[in-house]
Amino acid sequence: MSARKEDFLALAGAFSQLEPAREVARALSAALYEDARPGRDDLPFRALVVAVTDDLETLAAVADVGCYVVCQRAIRPGRAAVYGLFPMCRKPDLSRAEADGHWRDVHGPLALEHHAAMTHYLQLAVLDVLSGTPYDGFALCGFGSVDDLRERFFTTAESRGVIQADVRRFADVERSPRRLLATATDFAGARQDP
Repeated sequence: MSARKEDFLALAGAFSQLEPAREVARALSAALYEDARPGRDDLPFRALVVAVTDDLETLAAVADVGCYVVCQRAIRPGRAAVYGLFPMCRKPDLSRAEADGHWRDVHGPLALEHHAAMTHYLQLAVLDVLSGTPYDGFALCGFGSVDDLRERFFTTAESRGVIQADVRRFADVERSPRRLLATATDFAGARQDP
């Protein structure tokens, strides 16, 4: 995998409960992405904490769904009111490096073209699964409003087909769980948007 100078390593923890995620995000001065909608027991997790820290023990002790070393890549830096948070599992016939290379080098530019209303796009490429569910990445697609995310996710009708076909080239869509509808709190100030 080839990192850009603005990419950096971080720890990410996925949580089934919101309050422990909020507490550890606050303690680690981390970014918190949470889906606080009530009655959403169908989600793969409820919160993702992304921390630039050497305090692995604090995060790993409470991240009950999984704990990961990630490369954080801001494909489109910006601000967002709401995020589509997409957990990703790679196709089984691809190595982690192959799937991530396609995601970064091919899908990233396609996403910028076919999600014109997207104001922020962050890829968290999993480099190591420390515990829990073996995800290969997390995409955070930010929009100015829930309506924009739901109604203007794709630039055109053709964009839907282009993006879906490309996702099938690197991701196992059957194993990759449904997206979360997340809001973000950055307990580190400006750290969330490098």
